[in-house]
Amino acid sequence: MNLRVKFNLVVFATFAVCFLAVALLLYQVFVGYARDQVLQNARIMMTSANAIREYTASELTSLLPIEFHGKFVAETVPAYAAQKNFKHFQSVMPGYSYREPALNPTNLTDRALDWEGDIIEEFRNDPAKQELVSERDTPDGRMLNLSRPISVTKEVCLECHSVPAAAPAALTETYGTTNGFGWKLNDTVGAQIVSVPMTIPLKFARDAYVKFLIGSLGVAAIVAVILNVLLHYLVIAPAKRLTKMADAVSLGEEDVESYVKPGRDEISSLSVSFNRMRESLRLAMGMTN
Repeated sequence: MNLRVKFNLVVFATFAVCFLAVALLLYQVFVGYARDQVLQNARIMMTSANAIREYTASELTSLLPIEFHGKFVAETVPAYAAQKNFKHFQSVMPGYSYREPALNPTNLTDRALDWEGDIIEEFRNDPAKQELVSERDTPDGRMLNLSRPISVTKEVCLECHSVPAAAPAALTETYGTTNGFGWKLNDTVGAQIVSVPMTIPLKFARDAYVKFLIGSLGVAAIVAVILNVLLHYLVIAPAKRLTKMADAVSLGEEDVESYVKPGRDEISSLSVSFNRMRESLRLAMGMTN
C-alpha cells in the first residue's frame, strides 16, 4: 500500500467520522430552528387571540345586549369572538387553527376532543403549569400545539356557569340547562389551543439541510483534490526522484544526476543530506581507486 493510498484512507476515515457527527448535530439544529419558528408563529397567534378576547371583554360586552329576540348574543363572549375571528383566518391559512375547548362547555361545538381533553387534564393536574407545547400527527401532517389553561378566576364568570337558575334566561333558552354549569372558582375548565402546521417549515429545513450536506461534500472533494496535488508535488514526486537516485547510486552508477528539492521542509533536508552522502561516497570510491 503506497503513501498516497494510506494518506487518502486516513483523510477519508477522518472526514467520514467528522461528517457523520456534524450531520447528526446539524440535523437537530435545522429541525430545531424550524420548530422554534413555528412556535414563535403560534405565540403570535395566541397573543392576537388574547387581544381579541380583551377587546371584546373591555369594549364590546358593555355595548352589546345579552339577548336579541330571546336568543343569547354569543358575540358578547370573548372566547366566541376570538374563535370566530380565527375562522376567517383559517379560511386564508388552512391548517392553522385556534380553539378554546372545554370539558363541559355551554356550546357543544366547544367540547374538547380526546387529545384536547388530555391537555386540559394535564393543566388540571398541574395548576402551576401555564403553557404546554406538544406535537401530534394528523392526516394533514405534523402539527405543533401551543396550549394555555383557561381557569375560572372571576366571580362574574359563575353568573353563567354555576347553576342554570343563576344564568341569563336567554343563555339557557339558546343552549339548554344541561351543559356548561357546575364550574367553580379557580377550576381549570378548558384551554386555549393554537395549532400550527409544521410540514412546510420542516420541509424547508430538511431541504436546506440536504443542500448544506451536498455543499459540504463538494467542498470536501475539492479539499481532497488539493491535498492530493500538494502531496504529489511536495512529497511523493520528490521521494520518487530520491528513490531513483538511491537505486542508481546503490548500483554503482557514477553519472547520477544530483537533486536538491527547493525549500526548507523535511523532504528538502533529506535531499540535501542524500546529495552530501552521495558526494561522500563518490569521493570515497575515488580515494579507493
